[in-house]
Amino acid sequence: MSNELVFVPVEEFARVRRLNMSSFERASLFADLCRLNALSMITFAGSGHIGSSFSSLDIFTWLLLHELRGGEDGGAPDLFFSSKGHDAPGLYAAMIACGQLPPDALRKLRRLGGLPGHPDVATPNVVTNTGSLGMGISKAKGMVFADRLLGRHRRIFVMTGDGELQEGQIWESLISAANHGLDTITVIVDHNKLQSDIWVSETSDLGDLEAKFAAFGWEVGRCDGHDFASLAGALDEMRNRNGRPKIIIADTVKGKGVSFMESTSMAEGQALYRFHSGAPDQEVYARAAEELIARGNDALDQVGTARLRLDTVARPARVLPAGAESLVAAYSKALIVEAEGDERIVALDGDLVLDTGLIPFRERFPRRFLECGIAEQDMVSQAGGMALQGLRPIVHSFACFLAARPTEQIYNNASERSKVIYVGSLAGALPGGPGHSHQAVNDIAVLGAIPGLDLVEPCCAAEVAPLLLHLLHVSEGSGYLRLVSVPRAVPYSLPADYRPRAGHGVMLRDGVDGLVIGYGPVLLPEAWHAARALSERDGIELAVVNLPWLNRVDADWLRATVEGKRAVFTLDNHLVDGGQGRMLAAAIAELELDSPPLVRRFGLADFPVCGQNDEVLIAHGLDAGSLAKAFARALAHGSRAERHLWNGLTPNEPAVT
Repeated sequence: MSNELVFVPVEEFARVRRLNMSSFERASLFADLCRLNALSMITFAGSGHIGSSFSSLDIFTWLLLHELRGGEDGGAPDLFFSSKGHDAPGLYAAMIACGQLPPDALRKLRRLGGLPGHPDVATPNVVTNTGSLGMGISKAKGMVFADRLLGRHRRIFVMTGDGELQEGQIWESLISAANHGLDTITVIVDHNKLQSDIWVSETSDLGDLEAKFAAFGWEVGRCDGHDFASLAGALDEMRNRNGRPKIIIADTVKGKGVSFMESTSMAEGQALYRFHSGAPDQEVYARAAEELIARGNDALDQVGTARLRLDTVARPARVLPAGAESLVAAYSKALIVEAEGDERIVALDGDLVLDTGLIPFRERFPRRFLECGIAEQDMVSQAGGMALQGLRPIVHSFACFLAARPTEQIYNNASERSKVIYVGSLAGALPGGPGHSHQAVNDIAVLGAIPGLDLVEPCCAAEVAPLLLHLLHVSEGSGYLRLVSVPRAVPYSLPADYRPRAGHGVMLRDGVDGLVIGYGPVLLPEAWHAARALSERDGIELAVVNLPWLNRVDADWLRATVEGKRAVFTLDNHLVDGGQGRMLAAAIAELELDSPPLVRRFGLADFPVCGQNDEVLIAHGLDAGSLAKAFARALAHGSRAERHLWNGLTPNEPAVT
């Protein structure tokens, strides 16, 4: 199979549906072919979730082929959606096979204008967005309320994960559903026993799930989620129960369908499941594809029909840019150094120990590590309690989760004047593949106004440790360390004697015609390259300044930095509204300079698009080429003394005010 990927064309799925097989045999073959396509989609995209897609694909297949009514009886079509979201590649593969998405979508996973990494209503036949986990049952309840008001009758099926059951909203949603007799809702739990990092039972043992759901007033069933007779029987039984909402616990295996990917094949003592997220290398892909193809051909041989016809495409080459730096790796090392010298430091994790760089800390300080699972509010409040007792808790999750659901808890901790450090990784618009549910572009706005909470973002690996030290030992209150997770190449370096000073920035490139102020390793390099291009091409000299402080700026430093400049451009890896640029624009106005500079703010104007990283930056006009054009045009406007807001954007220009 060399460096090639294989896809099952939609015509083969149509052929399978016509074969003389039992419904269970057909569903098994159909699901395996969907697994092959999901595997190839993830590999072609360069990222995605294999394990969760494979554990749920048998359920998707049976629902789409045999359970969901399409309104043929005159009623409204049944609805189905996934609340857990990590199964998106599997769901897409099944939808493509059933004709609910176009065939060319097979090669558009996590691409601009294609299939987002997590479900989004912009995709045909996708019912609702998947956000932070736990929202699905509540969404279904709202849909049932609307159905009752509008006189519609249909069933609504919701897929949840078992790790997702740690989210408090799940349990909040159950009581009123039973109280109101929402019997058109059927929830299916993909009970594969694993969450992102480890076994669910090791994080927060779910205990007797059947008894728990029944205690909340739900009709409860259970089945083998990979045995179609068992699954069909459970659905049939639930169809005949009325008056209460229904839930089916489907016992599944993460990675089901490829022997070495199945969670049941994990070696004793293995700490992490290998195939939760990410794309397999070519050797692993080839082994998995060969196993699925062989089983599919065996099934076709059994009914005496032609073997699979497959389409072949080249696997896209992906090479990290030379000199790419990982801020998460730098943070992991810095945290160990600090913890060695301070026994008060404890680390809390929200089921992302691999992605947040905490494995070395957990191994070195097992008693000072707490896995809190998919329960951010609980995690943050636990950290608050630790801080009140003299510990120095550091809380870890993705920025999109850490700055959203537990905001009230972060505010409460800050009001106690204790010190808690929050580390939000996966910050900003990149990586663009997972989609906007994982692209944290409002966290500065959400957290920036909390009193006593310093928000910082390092511009390179060398700045990570100094900023962590500052938050731990210099800042009086709590701190939020915003980390970009994508390795990035940076064309600049910090001074050898660099030490962070609250509200102060550092010059990365000098220039007399204007000034770009930004932060982080995503957009500062783009600004640096844009400034170099303007210098070489037009003789325009723009200074580039790194200001790692996202919600504070020193007035004296700002005055000395911007005074005499024709223009100041702020650059946010964040929504323009609520970003660092808004703070800077207000602060510059308050300086009351005799000759104030033209101020333009650049960043995102709307939800970030999903796609490859370069696609995302270009789409939002935040790549070096787009920025160079925008800077030059703004300077031209400024030279004519036009101080009003500048608009006139094209689709490839950044948001600017």
